[in-house]
Amino acid sequence: MKCPVCGNDCVDNAHDILLSIGQIFSPCPDCHGRVLDKRSPLKSRFYEPPCSCGKRFIDEVFAQTYVIMVEEGTFRGTEPLAKIGIPLIHPGFFMREPPFLPARSLVLVSGVVTRDVAVRLMNEVPEIRGVVRSGDFVPGIADPHLGGVPGAYDLLAGCDVRANIYPTSSGPLVLYQQQSQIHIEFPRDYNPKIESVERKITLNTQWFIDAACGIGTLGLTAARLGVPHVVLNDAWFSAAFWSAFNISLNQEFLAVDEVIMHKTYEEMKARPIGRIPEMVAETHGRQSIEVYHGDLADLYRVLPTVPVLTVLDLFNKKDSGLIERITTRFQEHVTGEVFIP
Repeated sequence: MKCPVCGNDCVDNAHDILLSIGQIFSPCPDCHGRVLDKRSPLKSRFYEPPCSCGKRFIDEVFAQTYVIMVEEGTFRGTEPLAKIGIPLIHPGFFMREPPFLPARSLVLVSGVVTRDVAVRLMNEVPEIRGVVRSGDFVPGIADPHLGGVPGAYDLLAGCDVRANIYPTSSGPLVLYQQQSQIHIEFPRDYNPKIESVERKITLNTQWFIDAACGIGTLGLTAARLGVPHVVLNDAWFSAAFWSAFNISLNQEFLAVDEVIMHKTYEEMKARPIGRIPEMVAETHGRQSIEVYHGDLADLYRVLPTVPVLTVLDLFNKKDSGLIERITTRFQEHVTGEVFIP
């Protein structure tokens, strides 16, 4: 499947990804690798090459990355291995053992990497899929009132589109995202947000609204549970786009015959912050799923007048006063229950 960001065939459907997870990061009988102390510098400039099966232990991948950073002058050789950055595997799912990585299965998010180093990493480290330079902020919209300039990390080389697999009581969801545009989240063996949604949904739930949907995790959980009408919305273009894209990827798990995309990635990127909600995608079939790009305060304009169940998964939950004001304003126009996961 063609990737909306890089145009290459680096996006697979949910079925193919789920078939791969039993062995994708498992070693063959000939695989081996060192467990390195991430709190210490690399003691030597040595790293093992990939095994004949094409996989390599993740610590050896980090060792080669460290050596390149020293050779390029990014490191002096005294920095701990962990200073390289955050390794995000593709696909990401809960594992009890560190992975043996096949080619193009790792997105590196680093605050110290330069463009020259990133290009060299893509050319010389076969496991790396993309290299992202991070900053001291969270990608996306920082101001809940949609003021200011949204932030994004810099994709320096390769492609930073990757998938996470989230378990639900009705089966797994495969959700793609562009890592430079979305905050880092990795699947765990227990997801309290998903469980809170599952506790709220009953057989009588006809409408589920994910008003600040991110990449669609909670809204698509409701759809996976069979809620007839699901609406997802986000003011950040990347979140709204990937929510819509993820419906197509998981279509076989939904009562959906067709997914219609009304906006392209490039169209949405040109207008990163949504105000009055505009439809990004909709489905035809026994389930109606709609995705909007806009301010949740104006989402009532496209919602039914019947009571709905709404989840508000806002990023800054510590500011209880802000959460209360946003919730109160939302409920001025929308009837039904609103809950924070």
